[in-house]
Amino acid sequence: MKFLVLKKDTLFFILAIAFLLVTISAWFMLKAGDTAVFNQGANEKVREIHMVTVEYKTTMKDGKEIEVYRWDPGTINVETGEKVNLYISGINGEKHPFYIEGTDIKGTVKKGEETMVSLQFDKEGTYRLICEVHGDREHNGPMIADIIVD
Repeated sequence: MKFLVLKKDTLFFILAIAFLLVTISAWFMLKAGDTAVFNQGANEKVREIHMVTVEYKTTMKDGKEIEVYRWDPGTINVETGEKVNLYISGINGEKHPFYIEGTDIKGTVKKGEETMVSLQFDKEGTYRLICEVHGDREHNGPMIADIIVD
């Protein structure tokens, strides 16, 4: 029968390495959890997507100012059945009442505030997030984002 004999210093070294590995693993696991929020009670992942309102302005050669409002990012991709919390921060423009085409989802994004919209699509397709104030070029738009569901 053979026995493994370790010196006290070697044992402390092995324990220190094991502790370091456990700590690093825990850190990586917690970091991976930053991209998903767990619904209390249901333990279901809910992905977070962040969007902002943006205004672009310029002055033409003739002195006329033009501006346009946009959602940024202008396109987001989600999976069919995926639960998503869309957080929209109002950066430019006083308020942007909106709706998502093909759904009953409506809301308003106000400057300096964040609006959260829960999304879950059962069918593939492209759903447009449309600002009701900036719906066309005449009203500094179109302020439309595409939500692509695969």
